[in-house]
Amino acid sequence: MLSWDDYEDTPTSSPADQAVVGAAVQQTLEAQEAKAAAEREAALRAIAAKEAEAQAAQQAAAQQAAAEAQAAQQAAQQAAESAPAQTVAPVDDEPVSTERVTVDQKAMINCRADLNQLVPFKYEWAWQKYLDGCANHWMPQEVNMTSDIALWKSEDGLSDDERTIVKRSLGFFSTADSLVANNLVLAIYRLITNPECRQYLLRQAFEEAIHTHAYQYCIESLGMDEGEIFNMYHEVPTVAEKASWALKYTKEINDPGFTTGTVDTDKTLLKNLIAYYCVLEGIFFYCGFTQILSMGRRNKMTGTSEQFQYILRDESMHVNFGIDVINQIKLENPHLWDEEMQSAARSMILEGTTLEVGYARDTMPRGVLGMNANMMEEYLQFIANRRLAQIGLAEQYPGVKNPFPWMSEIMDLKKEKNFFETRVTDYQTGGALTWD
Repeated sequence: MLSWDDYEDTPTSSPADQAVVGAAVQQTLEAQEAKAAAEREAALRAIAAKEAEAQAAQQAAAQQAAAEAQAAQQAAQQAAESAPAQTVAPVDDEPVSTERVTVDQKAMINCRADLNQLVPFKYEWAWQKYLDGCANHWMPQEVNMTSDIALWKSEDGLSDDERTIVKRSLGFFSTADSLVANNLVLAIYRLITNPECRQYLLRQAFEEAIHTHAYQYCIESLGMDEGEIFNMYHEVPTVAEKASWALKYTKEINDPGFTTGTVDTDKTLLKNLIAYYCVLEGIFFYCGFTQILSMGRRNKMTGTSEQFQYILRDESMHVNFGIDVINQIKLENPHLWDEEMQSAARSMILEGTTLEVGYARDTMPRGVLGMNANMMEEYLQFIANRRLAQIGLAEQYPGVKNPFPWMSEIMDLKKEKNFFETRVTDYQTGGALTWD
C-alpha cells in the first residue's frame, strides 16, 4: 500500500554537492568582476594615453612655434647686420648748464660750452671778419653786363682762346662754389664749436650762394649753353680732376654720424679745412681769376671781370679766415700737428698746385692776355709757397716770384679803388618798402 512518503520530493544533490556548486558560482562572479575591473582599467589607461598623446602634441607644436620664432628673429638680425648701417648723429643728453660761459671755456673744436652764447668773444678776429664780410656785400644784378653781351655776340670780339677761358672759368667756378657751400653747411658749421666763427661761416655760406648766382647771371646774360657749362666738371678732364680731388676730402665728414673728439677724426676735419681753404679756394681759383681779371684790364668782358673782382675779394677773406681757423686748431691741439699730419698737408698743397698747373696748360695752349702757361705755373707755385708758409710749413718752390703783381692790388681791400664805386646806389630802406 502506498504512503505519502512515496510522493515526497527527493533532493537533487547532497550538501557537499551544493557547496561545490556555490564555490563555482562564486568563482564565476569573481572572474566576471575581475574582467570588468580589467576592462575599466584598460579603458582608463587608453584615456590616459590619449590625454598624454594630446599633451605631447601640444608641447611639440609649442616647441616648433618657438623654434620658428627664434629662427625668424635670427634672420631679421642677420638682415639688419647685412644692411647698410644707418648712423644717427649722437644726441647730447647732458643737461643744459645754467653757468655763464667764460672765454676760457670756448674752443675751436670739441667744445662743451653753450654754442648759443655768442659773447664773450674768444676770437675777435673771427667777429671782425664777419663784420668786414657784411661791409663788402654786393649782388650780381648790380653789375652792368651790356658791353659783355655785345662783345660775346660779336664774331670778331674775342679770340677762340679767350672764349675758351671764359667758358672754362664759368664752368669750373659755378660748380666749385657749390662744393664749398655744401661742405660749409653740411659739415664745417656743425663741427666748428665756436659761436663767433660760426657767425662768419654763415656769412661765408651766403657769399658762396651769391658767387654761384653771379656765375649763373653771367652765363644767362651771355646766352651760353647752360648744359655745356654746368656739366664741365663731368665732361672736361682738367675741371673734373679738381672737383673730384676736393670731393674726396668731403665725403667722410659730410656723414651726419661723423663726430670729432679722437685724434683720427680731428685730423680728418683738419685735412678737410686744408683741402678747402688752402687748396680749393686758395689755389684752384687763382688761374681762372687771373685770366678773367687780365681780360678786364684789357677792357674786355668788363662786367664779368667786375663780378670776378668782387668774388675774389670775398674769397681772399675766406682763405684768411680758414687759415686762422687751421692755425687755432693747431695751437689748441698741438698733438694733431705731428709729422704725419704735416706731411699730409704738404702733399695736399703740392697735389693741388699740380692740378691747377694742368688746368692752366689746358686753357692756355698758346700765349693769351699777356700771359702763358709757364708764367701761370710760376704764379701758382708762388701762391703755393704762401699757403705752405701760412700754416707753418716750409716753402717747396724756392726762388719763384709773382709774375702778376697787379693781382695783389686787386685782392687788397685797402687799395686804391673804392670797392662800391660802380654799384647801384638807389636802394630802398626798410621803411620805404611796401608789402602790397
